[in-house]
Order: sequence, then structure tokens, then C-alpha cells
Amino acid sequence: MKTTLMKATMTVLVPAMLMVPTVLRAQNGVAAQGQAQGQAQVQTPQARIDAALSAAAKANVPVELVKNKIAEGEAKHVPQERIASAVEARVTSLTRASETMKHAGVTAGSAGELAVTADALDAGVSENAVVRVTRETSAERRTVAIAVLADLVRLGAASDRALARVSSAVTSTAALANLRAEVASQLTAGGLSSTLDAVGSIRVP
Repeated sequence: MKTTLMKATMTVLVPAMLMVPTVLRAQNGVAAQGQAQGQAQVQTPQARIDAALSAAAKANVPVELVKNKIAEGEAKHVPQERIASAVEARVTSLTRASETMKHAGVTAGSAGELAVTADALDAGVSENAVVRVTRETSAERRTVAIAVLADLVRLGAASDRALARVSSAVTSTAALANLRAEVASQLTAGGLSSTLDAVGSIRVP
């Protein structure tokens, strides 16, 4: 009886033991495949940059503004990983600026205007303040007005206080020019540059 029982047990155990290596190989294969797929999902910096450019185009953001950021990083020999991060952040800012201007019921008259609006939002200007200035200011003065708004906030003014100063100045070319000069002087004293420096010199009409 015992011999019969042992034979029956061995009949069950031996095939099961023989299957163990096969099962382990299958599990290792699945694990390796999952690891390979995970590695494939990690994008290279160039792939991230390409994706950001595609996102900008879909959002109707001027692609030259994004390419300027790339060129700036390359000129400074910044690692491509950091360039990719900067480009992604810039596309996000420009898209937000475009949406904010749409809320104001206007379309950016130039790439420079959109860039300055993005800079203003990045500086901490509230969307409400940007919308107010965008609506209140004539198209030819809008870029300068938004830039001055941004610089006042950069100097430490709250959005509502900065908005009040800009709103009172946009009705007059002379008043806006004077406010811009005052703000530029304070920025220089603090070792800062004007927001308008990012888009070149812009004359107050």
C-alpha cells in the first residue's frame, strides 16, 4: 500500500517540478517585456521638444516664440534636458496667455504681445488684471501697458494696485510713457531688466 501511495505521489510531483523552470522563464519574459515598454515610454529631450512644438501649433501659439526659447538655450549651451523643460513651460505659459486674451474678447495683435502677456502671468499678475488692461487699452498701447503691469508686480506691487496705476495711465500716451520710464528706472536700480527687453524695444504710440 505504501509503495503504491509513494508511486502516486511521485507521479504528481515530478511533472510539477519539471514545469517550474518553464513557469519561471515565462514570468521573467513578462517582466522583461514590461521593463522594455516602460523604457520606451520615457521620452528623449528632443521628443519632448517636438511634442511641445506640436502642442503650440494646435493651440495657435506662434511657433517662433517657442523656437526662440530653444535658440536661447542652445546659444547658452544649456543641456537639452533643461531646454526641453523650459520649452514645455513656455508653451504652457503662452497657451494660458492666449486663453486669457480670448476671455478678454481680443486676439493678440502680434507674437510680442502674446509673449508679454505670458510674461505678465508668469510674474504673478492675476488673470483678472490682465483681462482688464487688455479690454481698457487701445491695441497700439496694449503691449506696453501689459509689460508695465508685469513690471510693477515684479517690483512688489499687488495686482490690483498695479492695475489701478496702469488703468489711469493708458488713456494718455504721455502718461503711459511717463509710467513706463518710472518703472524702468526702479527696475534698473534693483538690477532688473524690463519685461519689454524680452521682445525688443517697443515704442509707446
